[in-house]
Amino acid sequence: MTAGIGHNLGPSMDGGVSWRTHAWTRARADLLPNLPIEVVRSRVRRAAELGLPYKTYASFRAQTGNDLIGFLFSTNALDMLRKTQLEASKAAKLDAIRGATRSAIVQTPLNPETVHTLRQIDRAHTAPRFTDSWSAIRTKLQAILQTEGKHGDSFMLVGETSFERDWVAAGRIGGFLTGAAFFGPTA
Repeated sequence: MTAGIGHNLGPSMDGGVSWRTHAWTRARADLLPNLPIEVVRSRVRRAAELGLPYKTYASFRAQTGNDLIGFLFSTNALDMLRKTQLEASKAAKLDAIRGATRSAIVQTPLNPETVHTLRQIDRAHTAPRFTDSWSAIRTKLQAILQTEGKHGDSFMLVGETSFERDWVAAGRIGGFLTGAAFFGPTA
């Protein structure tokens, strides 16, 4: 339904609104799974293995329907703009990840070979360039995910810029977190 000129998209004044709201809320609640406590516990453990808050992990699973099997870290998120080493706190956080691939998407002036020498990074790939077209970005990201051997919706991209956030849609990647959210004290 489209609103006409002057309509502020406020609440409907039609009769039966409260009943429709109740029915919608009830239907939505019925769609949510009632998970056994063992499943919830195993997912809490999995979130801890990945270094993520349970809420972040659970929303990733709910959105994609898949387990998170790998991270794609931009060199911006790793704070490696011109450095070839990781900060100690970031290295420790990456070391703590269990059961997931830790890949880097490397932007110039760095090269993937240099970043791949870090023991916390399993694989390193060349990042799309700012001047690439949308289709070139998509092709490059899909090639990266093919070398990872899995579908993009099983990966989380950890980046910093809006350009990197656009990679999620272009590569059909499962989710996005900022480096500050991933490496921050609340994660």
